Amino acid sequence: MVNLFVAITDRSWFELLSQERPDEVNFWQPSGNRNFGAVSIGELFLFKLHAPDDFIVGGGVFSHASNVPLSLAWEAFGIKNGVTSLAEMRRRIAGYRRDDALLNPRTDPPVGCRILTQPFFWPREQWLPVPTSFDRNIVTGKRYGSDDSEGRYLWDAVADRAGLLEAERAAPVPPEGMERYGAPQVVRPRLGQGAFRLAVTDAYERRCAVSGEKTLPILDAAHIRSYGEGGEHDPANGLLLRTDIHRLFDLGYVTVSEDRRFEVSHRLKADFDNGRHYYDLHGAEVRGPQRGYAAPRADMLAWHREQRYLG
Repeated sequence: MVNLFVAITDRSWFELLSQERPDEVNFWQPSGNRNFGAVSIGELFLFKLHAPDDFIVGGGVFSHASNVPLSLAWEAFGIKNGVTSLAEMRRRIAGYRRDDALLNPRTDPPVGCRILTQPFFWPREQWLPVPTSFDRNIVTGKRYGSDDSEGRYLWDAVADRAGLLEAERAAPVPPEGMERYGAPQVVRPRLGQGAFRLAVTDAYERRCAVSGEKTLPILDAAHIRSYGEGGEHDPANGLLLRTDIHRLFDLGYVTVSEDRRFEVSHRLKADFDNGRHYYDLHGAEVRGPQRGYAAPRADMLAWHREQRYLG
């Protein structure tokens, strides 16, 4: 059995993103004080508009959930948050929470992020009536299982529409596992840059893997093998690094040794006659991610040592 979650959203959020057709979206909640566990990675997350538009209008593949400061949510996803600016997102949060103090740009309230990959947005003629069990008093959403009649109805309806959209070339190829009459199954999410950033940030418990730095604004989700050279937006191809260490890593002045130690090139001093702080970190153990997240792939680390590191 797989689960599906039907969540309620604003029509303005849906309409903006249906025009943009992004590779991922942030279905955010104005209050970032709850953990989301209604569905697992690879299960379907569907959008239902507020009444009186009681229809399911699209969805995506759930990839990650996190509670992060507003500034990070905007930096990671931008317009993929379904708003055109940080100021607009701030106004909406303040309105939903009925707290005008949040309009102050010096505040950075937590936001609940539910990250969806491979999103799909249906044209009006394909909007799907909600199941009869979806009560009008539901505020956030409702979970269904593919082993019950309504859950299977939703799965088959999504699969049908995915096939139609593909045939009309109005959307990307639907996710694998969305066959109309096959057994429902979990879909492998194809992460975008924003999902990668939040997943790596959470995997390393918001601490630099080398220095242990915890100041979130200066921590970066670094690709071990750069995306432009064949690396994927995969947490196993990522490290959470302090901004300066990330920069040196990308330039090849530092790397991770085969035994997972921080290694600093002699070129750092030769090129800049400096770098004492980084040489002090030479040989330090590079922390791995917390339990439940994939460790950095050995082949990606080897690629960095062989193709990027200056030695």
